[in-house]
Amino acid sequence: MGKCFKYFTVLSIVCLTFIFTASAQETYTGTVVSYGSGFRTGTTTNTFTLRITGNTSDDNANHFLSVLQNSGQDDLLSAIKNQNVGTFSVGANIGRTLNVVREDTVDGKRHILAVFERWMQFGELRGGYRSVDYPFGYIELFIDPRTGKGDGTYIAAAKIRWTRDKKANQYQVEVENFATYPSRLMGVTRRGRRG
Repeated sequence: MGKCFKYFTVLSIVCLTFIFTASAQETYTGTVVSYGSGFRTGTTTNTFTLRITGNTSDDNANHFLSVLQNSGQDDLLSAIKNQNVGTFSVGANIGRTLNVVREDTVDGKRHILAVFERWMQFGELRGGYRSVDYPFGYIELFIDPRTGKGDGTYIAAAKIRWTRDKKANQYQVEVENFATYPSRLMGVTRRGRRG
């Protein structure tokens, strides 16, 4: 596997408190563009469907952040595992339940973040490969509120940590991608109306 790409974000999924809450079900579709690494260096594309049926409350988000700070990502995964705020599917795969969804506004665009327990292959688990240390799926979307269109990033295998930023000398949530580069979500379109 190639060098891990560390993807930093102000992870409003678990740490921001000034969050707007979406109140209705929304469906987004588009294309996932994944970049190869290691022995598979080609680029692949597939379709995706993201259905959001609810948002994570501020109280739950603060609780999840506390779990991450005090106990690490394994306990965070256990804490969010039974939450259900939508689904995410790629191609013909069975959709995974979204465990956390948060939203804010960045430069006039809706900024939607989602985290879920990712798909794991039997061979990964049986072989005890390093990839099992990356148990989350992570989605970040930027949507034009007027058109319902946008783009974003998808990390198929992510590790989530609470770590200190040496330059800023402050703690933050770090999302690390197992692959060399995160996948792109392109041609994202909201289906139906936001109610």
